[in-house]
Amino acid sequence: MVIFKKIKYIFFDFDGVIKESVEIKTDAFEQLFLPFGIDIARKIREHHEENGGISRFEKLPIYLDWAGQYLSKQLISEYSEKFSWLVKQKVIDAPWVPGVLSYLQNNYKKQQFFLVTATPQQEIEYIICQLKIEKYFRQVVGSPIGKIEAVNMLLNRYNIDLNQAVMVGDSSSDYDAAKQNLISFILRKTKFNKNLQERLNCKIIEDFYDE
Repeated sequence: MVIFKKIKYIFFDFDGVIKESVEIKTDAFEQLFLPFGIDIARKIREHHEENGGISRFEKLPIYLDWAGQYLSKQLISEYSEKFSWLVKQKVIDAPWVPGVLSYLQNNYKKQQFFLVTATPQQEIEYIICQLKIEKYFRQVVGSPIGKIEAVNMLLNRYNIDLNQAVMVGDSSSDYDAAKQNLISFILRKTKFNKNLQERLNCKIIEDFYDE
């Protein structure tokens, strides 16, 4: 894409940027908490939609508390495993964001790509391995490392010029990771981030096809 041509380092989010998988995770949270009532499930769905890009390990304690459950590490771990079981294969099977796969394939030797996501490290490594795209990324960082910390770590580890780096994301957590680390941000437009589209003064793309 013309918008990326002069950029050497690109940090990609995963859900909503690589795969059209945002709604899969929204549906999974709702399904997971439906046994606690429709009102709780709807409240959780709305919260998740408004707080995309944040780790499930931050959200699950909140949602379990809303559901009136006694919080423990074991309970959070159990629900995390249930959530993973619900979403993993569906994410693998989800449609690609238009143009992203060909962009990765055609440019990974010319530019350096990094994947920064709220998906747990082991899970995202499994997913990208199944998708056969692991070779396109110099490094992949998932939770429990937060996005701000992850981008900072990668910038320092690879001695990256801030003027040559950009973060491509679809959520406020992606924007914050870019802003806090003083790099440019490009918003991938989805039906779930209309508020961000109106609020942010940044470049916006719908797909990864050449402009």
